[in-house]
Amino acid sequence: MIKFSAEVSAAKAAGKPIVALESTIISHGLPRPRNLEVALEVEALVRSNGATPATIALIDGVIHVGLESNQLDRIANDDNVVKASTRDLAIIEATLRSAATTVAATAHIAHLAGISVFATGGLGGVHRGHTYDESADLIALSETPIVIVCAGVKSILDVPGTLERLETFAVPVLGYGTTQFPGFYLTDSGYEIEHRVDSVAEIAAIWQNRIDLKTDDRAIVIANPVVNQMDLELHNEILESGLQSAATNHITGKAVTPFLLEYFHTQSGGESLRVNIDIIKANSQLASLIAIALNH
Repeated sequence: MIKFSAEVSAAKAAGKPIVALESTIISHGLPRPRNLEVALEVEALVRSNGATPATIALIDGVIHVGLESNQLDRIANDDNVVKASTRDLAIIEATLRSAATTVAATAHIAHLAGISVFATGGLGGVHRGHTYDESADLIALSETPIVIVCAGVKSILDVPGTLERLETFAVPVLGYGTTQFPGFYLTDSGYEIEHRVDSVAEIAAIWQNRIDLKTDDRAIVIANPVVNQMDLELHNEILESGLQSAATNHITGKAVTPFLLEYFHTQSGGESLRVNIDIIKANSQLASLIAIALNH
């Protein structure tokens, strides 16, 4: 079912720390050619911190954990690469297509591959104004034992609704150096979280305690706020007009997030792109340190 890259295979054999990385940010989250450049920079960053990067995707129906350079290029530049969540994996395999994996699919595959730490940008969640329109990310987090490092949920979503769902699913949310839940582009979404951690050693201890208590059947969310957030006034202005544009153009479901992310990119003069890149790099660095702490 899973094909490992040479680098990841070697790391698994040697018992070295590995960090899972999603591929949707490469195929659908960042513009070309910056997407491939960032993917390579993030992988190099993970290596420089002492861990092994494992970017996850499907190539011609085969799940790959760790991508070779030509495969990474394909995910970044092939227009036929689709976006796959957990519900799509078996279908993509059977139809021999290529796909970038969402947070949900990446977490699922990483767990199958024996990887315990996953770095992403922002989580999916409850969509604004749609009670039953929720990202599959939330279900995946409720049933996948993995540490996921993120910058909170995307600020284009219903943040309090998402936090309520995470609480219902008993998914612990830990603020890294903060008790304010981050909102992707924003350091503070305006909502507090109960638990704060200030070191990777604390996270490793919590992970082990969950195993001992047999409460380790779901994810731990590490909310890592971006340091240099987007200008708040600009953010709110673009978000409001973007939501109106999505409604006017009848954009719904899983098409909303990529539409709004692209809207932010085109309307912010590159500011949202800068923050997006800062986020994935900072989260990948923190995830590397967590993977090392869990490996000791």
